[in-house]
Amino acid sequence: MKKEQKSQPDDRSKKTPLTSVVVSGVGAFSMLVLLFPSIIPDIIPIIGALDEAVATGLLISCLAYFGVDIGAVFGRSKKKRDESDVIDAEFNEHE
Repeated sequence: MKKEQKSQPDDRSKKTPLTSVVVSGVGAFSMLVLLFPSIIPDIIPIIGALDEAVATGLLISCLAYFGVDIGAVFGRSKKKRDESDVIDAEFNEHE
C-alpha cells in the first residue's frame, strides 16, 4: 500500500512582512516584561505568578520564528528527520 505524500507548506509563505512585525512586537513586549518584572504586579493572583514564564515562552517562540535556535546554547541540536528513519509497516488482524 502506497502512502500519499502531502505537500509541505512553504515556510516563506508564512513569513510575510506583517507577520514578522507582529512577531517582533510580541518578542519586544515579552523582553520588556522580563527586563522590568514590575509591569504586571505579582499581587494579581494567578497572572502575576505566571507572567515571567509566559513571557519566556513567547520570547523563545519569537526567536525560533526568526531562526535563532536556543537549544543549541544548551547543547541540544535539531534532529534532522531523514526518510531512512521512517519505518513503513502494516498490521493485519486475523480472526
